[in-house]
Amino acid sequence: MDISLLFPILILLLFIPIFLSSRKQKRAQQEMQALQSSLEPGDIVSTTSGLRATVVDASYEDTVDLEIADGVVTTWVRAAVREKIAGEEPVHVDEPPAVPVVSEEPTAPSLEKAPAENPEQPSLVKDVETDREKDDSTNGTPRS
Repeated sequence: MDISLLFPILILLLFIPIFLSSRKQKRAQQEMQALQSSLEPGDIVSTTSGLRATVVDASYEDTVDLEIADGVVTTWVRAAVREKIAGEEPVHVDEPPAVPVVSEEPTAPSLEKAPAENPEQPSLVKDVETDREKDDSTNGTPRS
């Protein structure tokens, strides 16, 4: 193999992955811009900070008004909208949550500790080596 062909082949091997990854990034950016420009009132969205909200007003060019709770509307930059959540209804506070039916079977005994004799006063242990009392609530250093 001729050494003069090695350099162009090496250059191609380096630039092909770079070219392909830039195309992938460009495509993802175009999809995100299309999503952000297609927002309409009533859409449920998720922001880049993880907030789920309902679009109230999308008539502005750079911002969108999101309702994060009943009667609480905040203004966000369109670029903060990460995804549109399809097919979900917002949960209203007025609706009680569904409670599962619990059977009347006996429950297991409690695993709670019995209360200490006096929780405000830590117990003292006599140190045999120094004839001093140690405080159990500390790291075992002698009490002066």
